[in-house]
Amino acid sequence: MAVGKEIRGKIKSVENTKKITKAMEMVAASKMRKAQERMRAARPYSDKIRNIAAHLAEANPEYKSPYMRDVAKSGHTAAKAVGFIVVTTDKGLCGGLNTNVLRAVTNKMKEVQTAGNAIQTVAIGNKGLGFLNRIGATVISHATQLGDAPQLEKLIGPVKVMLDAFVAGKLDAVYLCYTKFINTMKQEPLVEALLPLAPQRLEQSAAEKKQYGWDYIYEPDAPTVIDDLLTRYIEALVYQAVAENMASEQSARMVAMKAATDNAGTLIGELKLIYNKTRQAAITKELSEIVSGAAAISG
Repeated sequence: MAVGKEIRGKIKSVENTKKITKAMEMVAASKMRKAQERMRAARPYSDKIRNIAAHLAEANPEYKSPYMRDVAKSGHTAAKAVGFIVVTTDKGLCGGLNTNVLRAVTNKMKEVQTAGNAIQTVAIGNKGLGFLNRIGATVISHATQLGDAPQLEKLIGPVKVMLDAFVAGKLDAVYLCYTKFINTMKQEPLVEALLPLAPQRLEQSAAEKKQYGWDYIYEPDAPTVIDDLLTRYIEALVYQAVAENMASEQSARMVAMKAATDNAGTLIGELKLIYNKTRQAAITKELSEIVSGAAAISG
């Protein structure tokens, strides 16, 4: 029964794997709820700071922040470089989450390189960092080991490197790449233009413009206040992207581990069927040998 022993060993191995994937599924389900709560809690701040930035821009139209400069009109034609902030997970076992967003990043990078632009990247997450290093991309900063909750202080440093390069005219544009949480079963990879800030991002509604008139006293001056506020706004966009990505990660991991658990159960059933058939065949063979031996002795 050497074959039967080998099959029993495989069944035991798959059962142990099933226990692990089931435990990971339950952990991911618990973390998913918390990640979704953090993601939704961050949205009001992003909306409010966007409104304040819109009011300030409306009240002081004579100053144009470098974050909103039009490259074609500003004379910055020598940079010919584009930045990418790539948000991925630190860990794997979350289905095709990272693969999908990195595929979208690769396609956008090819498009940018075809236009004759150099590429600089910021990696947020181990998976993205490893991928960018493998393809030989220029990584100017990175943030990894973020844990289960995004922490703004860990993101500000790497993001500031990219913002400073844009303000200095070394970059023509910056793209933010992450996975947006739609629902538990669906997550959408996005490559969004982060800089220069499009006027539509800060646009107020017509009703709000008509209802309110905004007048501010700036201290120390308008450029300092507006630039600092827009910096906070951009950081809030990156934080929101990381929060969305973490919610997507836990959802994708829960779904992937549930599929793995179900597949393990199916495989165990198939192995048990094979084991029973093999065992039955062995017993039938032994009985046949006994009957044959008894018949030979009696004859």
